Amino acid sequence: MQKEDRLRHIVRKTRFGSAVILWETRSDRPVVRQILISRPGQPAETVLKEQFPDSVPTPCGLIDDLAGRIAAFLDGADVRFVLGHVRLDLCPTFQRRVLMAEYGIPRGSVSTYGRMAAHLGIPGGARAVGNALATNPFPIVIPCHRAIRSDGTLGGYQGGLAMKRILLEQEGVVIDDRGRVRSTKLYY
Repeated sequence: MQKEDRLRHIVRKTRFGSAVILWETRSDRPVVRQILISRPGQPAETVLKEQFPDSVPTPCGLIDDLAGRIAAFLDGADVRFVLGHVRLDLCPTFQRRVLMAEYGIPRGSVSTYGRMAAHLGIPGGARAVGNALATNPFPIVIPCHRAIRSDGTLGGYQGGLAMKRILLEQEGVVIDDRGRVRSTKLYY
């Protein structure tokens, strides 16, 4: 990497474990390359050390602010994120389309993988949508926890199903004792 493109990171402790924002400078401004959230049994710092060993811890006002906003969101605050500082251009075209559709789902609403696929003009593409979301490089900023299975069950989530459930419930989404979403706010 050139000096301008050197990969840096910021670690922020959250109620769900650590979150890591990997960032670089492009055209004299900070941009986010990836966000890592802790998974059950795998702290984000472990992934950072294994996959990005050359990343350097570096403070940055804009990135620090984003880290604080992510932590506030995880605590239940109604935080709206903008995409102007994330490197969506690094995602394949299909994944970028899926991520933009997911980004469009408002707080308190959910969509199914199948509905999203139909919205994108890919009937029967629910699995492809789920796979694109499973590797979302910007979790929380692009709220992939708002996608569920067509039977109302939660599906998967990078941070684990317990985290997904809590995030949805914080947004007012009702989930019954069997783990099925009972929201009337279906999007797409």
